[in-house]
Amino acid sequence: MATIQWRPEVNALTTPQSYRILFVPRNVASRDDIAADIALRHPNFSEADILTILNAEDEAIQARLLNGEQVTKSGAFSYSLTFTGRMNSPDELLPPLDDCLQVNVRVSPPFVEAVRQAAQTERLPMEKKLPLITTAQDTLLKLNDVLMPQGVLQLTGDDLLFDPEGGSGGCVIEGTQSGRAVQTRFPMITNTAVMLMPTIPAQAQPWNNEYTVSVSTYYSERGTLRTGTYARKLRSPLTVHGLGSPNPPAAGILTDNSAFAHVSINGGLTSADTLLRIQAVLDLQGGRLLFSLLDMQEGGAAGAAVSVPQNGEYILPGFAGSPVSSVEITVNNYAALWDMIRNDYGGRLVDVLDVRVA
Repeated sequence: MATIQWRPEVNALTTPQSYRILFVPRNVASRDDIAADIALRHPNFSEADILTILNAEDEAIQARLLNGEQVTKSGAFSYSLTFTGRMNSPDELLPPLDDCLQVNVRVSPPFVEAVRQAAQTERLPMEKKLPLITTAQDTLLKLNDVLMPQGVLQLTGDDLLFDPEGGSGGCVIEGTQSGRAVQTRFPMITNTAVMLMPTIPAQAQPWNNEYTVSVSTYYSERGTLRTGTYARKLRSPLTVHGLGSPNPPAAGILTDNSAFAHVSINGGLTSADTLLRIQAVLDLQGGRLLFSLLDMQEGGAAGAAVSVPQNGEYILPGFAGSPVSSVEITVNNYAALWDMIRNDYGGRLVDVLDVRVA
């Protein structure tokens, strides 16, 4: 009987260091593969007929869902529809279905139990030795995962030592949309920490401020080059011009490598130039995002959170001690923003804003 393969993998997001159990798939089986498997066990049916039935099953389930029904395959899977979002009044119109309608598929406990009872596992060795970056912090702002052009970025971890002058490795910052820069200015390089004055490559759009950082090195004279990439994304500050003017230019924020900004700042009020942060947090129970303005210190002052359940315009209030009294935003692609925060940022996304009066 085939085994289910797994291996331990370092979890770079925990302190102290821990390891997660990583499932290693042998293959990705397609619909055609499933049809072939069934045909081998049931030779009275052709593979083509089975494939037709599998396709027809999906169509039948979709039709039942569109009829407003829940579909339950006893002992296997359950399909149902859910809505995300929040209404401010019972008479409010339903948000666009692209933003609120979801399809859920749940596995039944008997199916899970049958897999567990029959499963045999096989432990694989950990991957070859690689540089491990566990944290990245801007030493000027004392903020994690922030990439300041005029700052010093400190990476900590294990097996990071390299010699850029001797050609035994290096450090690279790369934009998730475009741009790549080999780093050259290093105040410090040790096996457990690297400090660099970052050279940040430009990307296609001003709101493409998402970057990765990696370290490469050799561990022996005849060894191969090993590269480790930081598990989290770095984000550089975004400049917001004319917040004190009547019609400031729109500034894209809280976006990944998209050609269009998920969120944009369209106005607001400030009495002076300043740095602040804007965050969006997943509220899974409420099916919404919570936006707020923050000062430049973790756990510091924060403006009141504003519920954002869909695309639209919203006003975020400032916080005590800030020259910014309000920021007006437009959420342009709620679905993409939700997926980005959930899948790539662990439920919380923060951008540093360089707010300018003019």
